[in-house]
Amino acid sequence: MPVPPPAPLDGGTSGYLKLPPGGVVPAPTPAPGAAAPDIAHAGVAVLLIGPAGAGKTTVARFWAERRPVPTAHISLDDVREWVRSGFADPRSGWDDRSEAQYRLARRTCGFAARNFLANGISCVLDDAVFPDRPAVGLGGWKRHVGPGLIPIVLLPGLDVVLERNAARTGTRRLSDEEVATIHGRMAGWYGSGLPIIDNSRHDVATTARMLDDAVARSLSHPPQW
Repeated sequence: MPVPPPAPLDGGTSGYLKLPPGGVVPAPTPAPGAAAPDIAHAGVAVLLIGPAGAGKTTVARFWAERRPVPTAHISLDDVREWVRSGFADPRSGWDDRSEAQYRLARRTCGFAARNFLANGISCVLDDAVFPDRPAVGLGGWKRHVGPGLIPIVLLPGLDVVLERNAARTGTRRLSDEEVATIHGRMAGWYGSGLPIIDNSRHDVATTARMLDDAVARSLSHPPQW
């Protein structure tokens, strides 16, 4: 079996691979009259927003796996659950500790996204971002990733998210009352100017195609947010 050539090192002494540093993702600036972007091969950072049970993680993973260019899926809940001892479970009541762990997870996800993009790997992040908390939600993601982040809302009907939430386990299973409250707050995204996908009656593959369309529109005509 042939031995692969050695990877380039940073000066040949430390043994570490030298990677481009991750900077903020710049806002897209499409030229007037330019052809529609080739979404299948575009380097993008997408934020998929939605309530618990919307299918964000499932759709994001499916979309990332099937793109013809390298694409990473970064789940806020996965990163938040890296904390094992001392994990602040928001089901026990929202407090300063759970808020701090959410903010830390978002900052960590943003750092990862910038580094993936800087090294030629697109990414899709998912998070339940509320429209009535702009400084913490979209504002925070914009600071962490950059103005080129593309936010898209996944918002099926309440009956759908209740059914999906009932099938969840562990810390991601919420009470029906919590799900209904979160879903109601998410309705504030209507009229925000962000793309909204109602996937109540669509399977994962169809929703992923709708996500492609929404990303293409956002690249051609970036929403104001």
